[in-house]
Amino acid sequence: MIGVGVAAARGALRGGQGGPGGPESVRWRSAQRALGHVLPPLAAFALLLVAWQTATTAGLVPPDMLPAPTRILEAGIAERDALLRHTLTTVTATLSGFTLSVAVAFAAAILLDFSPMLRRALLPLLVVSQTLPLIALAPLVVLWFGFGLLPKVLLVAFVTFFPMVVGLLRGFAEADPDAEWLLRSMGAGRWQRFRLVRLPAGIPSFFSALRISITYAVVGTIFAEYAGAVAGLGVYMQSAKHVFRTDLVLAAVTVSSIITLALFGLVLLIERLTIPWLRIEQGRAR
Repeated sequence: MIGVGVAAARGALRGGQGGPGGPESVRWRSAQRALGHVLPPLAAFALLLVAWQTATTAGLVPPDMLPAPTRILEAGIAERDALLRHTLTTVTATLSGFTLSVAVAFAAAILLDFSPMLRRALLPLLVVSQTLPLIALAPLVVLWFGFGLLPKVLLVAFVTFFPMVVGLLRGFAEADPDAEWLLRSMGAGRWQRFRLVRLPAGIPSFFSALRISITYAVVGTIFAEYAGAVAGLGVYMQSAKHVFRTDLVLAAVTVSSIITLALFGLVLLIERLTIPWLRIEQGRAR
């Protein structure tokens, strides 16, 4: 009987370490899911680059109109110092405007959630503000505030503000009414109910809006630089366009795409660190 018990204990231990429900098995399934998400887009991107390179090398596309990826890479390496300098300017404006937008959006969403009358009055105005064309707004902001950092910061904040406010308000509205009622019956005030129930309920929607907004932030910065600035990727693209250097324009476009992907990945990382239980629940749902 003792031998049977020892064997059963060893089997249970092996199952806990590497069995179907063990941590090694969970990690393996997580790695498989990650590869399943990463490999298809990487393969599609690689095929696109191969087709692009083949078409330009074979002369199917004029090299001045669409340079080969290898030529764009060579031009970017040759101009790496200038690209780095302009990239730092764009990243600084993007992060400054986005930080301002997050702070203002959080404060505005809390204010609108506490005041239904104010929400009914201001939310339509926020919707109307999103109908303003960015290409027309950017020159006005530059005319009002000059060619420094401020107009770019304000334009980024304007572009990214609305999605975050709407995401937070939607998340607040999805709070559990039973939990709020329970806290109210226990004598909790409005701020306590908001802090304990509504605010945690709004965080997942907030991060969803944050992922959308961060992709707009880089675009807003480059638009502001196009309208008027002394440095930045938008200025660099204009300079390269004026001397008909398509390869340098595309090199700057590539750098802006890398910045956007890096910021998007940073938001995902912060989301995983902030609300890890959401990822666990989503994994169980799958």
